[in-house]
Amino acid sequence: MPKYVAALDQGTTSTRCMIFDDGGNVVAVSQKEHEQIYPKPGWVEHDANEIWQRSQEVIDDAVRQSGAEGDVAALGITNQRETTLVWDRTTGEPVHNAIVWQDTRTDRLVDELSSDGGQNRFQEQTGLPLATYFSGPKVRWILDNVDGVRQRAESGDLVFGNMDTWVIWNLTGGADGGLHMTDVTNASRTLLMDLASLDWDDGIASQIGVPRSMLPQIRASSEVYGEVRSGGALQGVPIAGDLGDQQAATFGQTAFDVGEAKNTYGTGNFLLLNTGTELVRSKNGLLTTVGYKIGDQPQVYCLEGSIAITGALIQWLRDNLKMIKSAPEVEDLARTVDDNGGCYFVPAFSGLFAPYWRSDARGVIAGLTRYVNAGHIARAALEATAYQSREVVEAMNQDSGVDLASLKVDGGMVGNDLLMQFQADILGVPVIRPKVAETTAQGAAYAAGLATGVWASQDDLRQYWAEDKRWEPQMDAGTRDEYYKFWKKAVTRTFDWVE
Repeated sequence: MPKYVAALDQGTTSTRCMIFDDGGNVVAVSQKEHEQIYPKPGWVEHDANEIWQRSQEVIDDAVRQSGAEGDVAALGITNQRETTLVWDRTTGEPVHNAIVWQDTRTDRLVDELSSDGGQNRFQEQTGLPLATYFSGPKVRWILDNVDGVRQRAESGDLVFGNMDTWVIWNLTGGADGGLHMTDVTNASRTLLMDLASLDWDDGIASQIGVPRSMLPQIRASSEVYGEVRSGGALQGVPIAGDLGDQQAATFGQTAFDVGEAKNTYGTGNFLLLNTGTELVRSKNGLLTTVGYKIGDQPQVYCLEGSIAITGALIQWLRDNLKMIKSAPEVEDLARTVDDNGGCYFVPAFSGLFAPYWRSDARGVIAGLTRYVNAGHIARAALEATAYQSREVVEAMNQDSGVDLASLKVDGGMVGNDLLMQFQADILGVPVIRPKVAETTAQGAAYAAGLATGVWASQDDLRQYWAEDKRWEPQMDAGTRDEYYKFWKKAVTRTFDWVE
C-alpha cells in the first residue's frame, strides 16, 4: 500500500493542502484564498480564525480527492513567515487580527529601536537588521496598542506565534492542550532568536518589549511534534515537519549542498543560498537565516535576499487598477509591446527590503511619456521582479565570493515565459524550473516524511527533482547594462518619501 504525506501550506493570499505519494508525486491539491485586510495605507492584516477555517477545509478536501484517508503517514506545515498573531491561551481567541509580514505600521518603533545602536543593533545575534518585516516589533505594537493586552501578556495569559504556531496549536487541540511551538526557521525570522544557540535571546526580547512567557518552544524542522487532534480527515496523523515557506521551498528544491540556491516567485521574491553549517553574516544587505534542522543533526544556514513585492504587484494591477481580469493575462498584455517604452516600475509598497532595507521608500513609476501605454506598464511590472532579483543575486555573489552559475526557480510566477526569459537575460545565467513548481508544500512534505521514515535520507529526495524547462540568456551585455542602469536610477527616486 503506498504511503502518502500531506503538506499544509499557509500562504499570504491562500492556504492549500497538497498530498504527495512516496515517490514525491503530487496526488491532490486543494486551495482557498482568504481576505486581505488593509485598514490604513501600509497596514496589512489577516483574520486568523478565517485562516484556521480554510486550513481545515483544504485538508479535508485534499484527503477526500486523493482517497488517501488512513494512509497518510505524516503532515508537514509551511507558512507565510513573520506574520504575527497574539492570542489567549485559555480561550484561543486572537486579541487582534494577524499583522502580515508586508505591514509597515511598526516603522516608528523600528526607528526608535535603531536610535540606540543603529539598524544593525541586533544583527550579530539574530542575522537580521531592524525592519518592519520581522515579528518582534509587531508583537510589541499589539501589546502597546490593544487595550489591556500588555497586562494580560505580562501575567502569562497571552501567547505569540507566526502562522505555523497558530495552525499547529489548533491542529493539536487548541485551548485543550494544543502544542505551542515553532521551528528554528520561523524563530529565526522574529528578531528574537539567537542564531548560534537556537534559543530565544532574553536580552533582545526585553529590549524590544516582548515577555518571554509569550514565546513558543523552538523545535527542529523535521521531527515528530505530536498528532492531529482537531478531528477531520487527518485525525491521529503525526505532525512531523515545520518550515517557513522560503526555507521549505529550498528544501523542496533539494538545495542541500553548500552553494546551491533557489529563487521563489510568489507574493514577494525570496532567494536563498545554502551556506552549510557555517553562519555567514552579510555585508551587503542580505539576511542570515536558519535554512533547516533535521532532528538532532546540526542546523544548516542560508543567506537570504527578501523582496517584498513581486507577484503582489500583478495582483495590484488586477485588483486596484483593473488593468487585467486575472494574473496570467499580464503576460499577454506585456507581449503587445516590444520593450518597456522607457518605463520603470519600482513597487516599494511596503518600503524596500533587500538589499536596501528602506522603510521610508514608496512605489514609483518613472520614465513616463505620452508614448507609454498599458502594455508598457504591464511589461515594466514584470521586469521589476527580474531587476529586484538581480540586485539580490549581486549582493549574494559579493557575500559568498562565488558567482551564481544558474538559478533554480519556483513559485506561482514561474509559469510566465516572458518574465523567466527576461530574468535569464538580465542575470546573464540560465534560469531552471523544476517539474513541481510548488516546492514550498513539497519541502514541508519532505521534512515530515523524513521524520516518519517514508524517506530514509535527503539523498532519497534528490532523485525526485527533475528539470521541466530552462531559459538561456539571449540579451547582449550592453543592452543588459543600459536597462539595469535606468532601473537603479528609478530605485533612488523611491527613497525618503515617508518622513
